[in-house]
Parts: sequence; structure tokens; C-alpha cells
Amino acid sequence: MIFRRPTADQALALAGVFQSAELVAKLATEGHVSEEQLSAAMSALLNQNPETVSSLYGTVSDIELGINSMREMINDRTQASTDVMRYVIGIMYLARRLTADTVRIKHVGDGITNAKRQADHFSVTHENVIANIAGLYTDTVSTIKGRIQVTGNAFYLEQPAIAQRVRCLLFAGIRSAFLWHQLGGKRSHILWHRNNLLEVLPK
Repeated sequence: MIFRRPTADQALALAGVFQSAELVAKLATEGHVSEEQLSAAMSALLNQNPETVSSLYGTVSDIELGINSMREMINDRTQASTDVMRYVIGIMYLARRLTADTVRIKHVGDGITNAKRQADHFSVTHENVIANIAGLYTDTVSTIKGRIQVTGNAFYLEQPAIAQRVRCLLFAGIRSAFLWHQLGGKRSHILWHRNNLLEVLPK
């Protein structure tokens, strides 16, 4: 078998997964993420037909959190957040399960399309859009065996608005994981060719 080196687009998509996992961890423990980070995640989730992978994630600074998290995991796993790694693994697993489920994936696609229309009328971070996407996550992803258990500060996680944002960010991570698979990303890249992934990440 011919080994194909990971591409820059694959690395960006994987960084998108890490970015979402980091934001979920931050929201669950601190109760907030920046409006810019939430907006970027929601925009990527709702954009089903980006012109390029880089345009999906914006500037390097927009995806910097995910890039740094990915570098940390690859360079020194002992320093990586246990929760973040658990979320990354869970997101990748759920993306694979969704890909294999044509009924769920159609439901997700239709729901994302409707949410995009709603966001065009309001904004990507409008409360109605957030609630819509969170409800879609509950109806589809949360019904899959092996769903992600988010841990953190119960004071925050028990607040409906924060719980909805957590689901939206997990959904954004799944969207990036979908893209990773579509671009030919493989588990072997992560297991055996981590340095190659680092080499093609934006500096």
C-alpha cells in the first residue's frame, strides 16, 4: 500500500475537531467562550459547501486554539487535557457512526439547512439558531450509543443556554470530523504519522 502524506487541508480539519473539543471543555468548566469563537464554530457548522477548507475556518488566528491543542497532544500527550482528548475521540467516533447511518445523516443535513436559513435571517449565534441546532443534536446524535458525556462545573452545565452551546460546539466538532474523513483523513495518520500532520499545520 502506498502511504499518502497528510495534507494541509486534512490537518486543518483535524485542528477543527480539537478546537471544538477545547471550547466544549472551556464552556463546561468556566461557563463561557468568546463570541468570536462561538460564531466561528457555528459558521463552520452551517457552511456545508465551503469554497476551500481554509475559508471554512477563517484566518490562522481563528483556528489557533485547535492548532495549539493538536500540537500539544502530538508533542507531549502527558500534558494534553484528558477531557479534551476524550471529547476528540468521542467526536471522531460519532462522526463515523453518523456517516454510516443514512437516515440520521439526512435528518442532520435537513436540519442544518433549515438552521442556515434561520441564521441568514438572524445571525449564527442568535438564541433561536443555537436552540435549533442543540435540539437537532439531541434528536440525532444523542440517540447514538456511545454519546459523549461532558464533565465540568454542574452550576454551568445545568443552565439550559450553556448546555445548548455545548451541544452546538460538539456538533461543530463532528462537522470537522466529517470533513477530515471526506478529505481522506485516516486513523493511521494520527497513530503513525503525527509528525507529518504537524509539518503541514499552519505556522
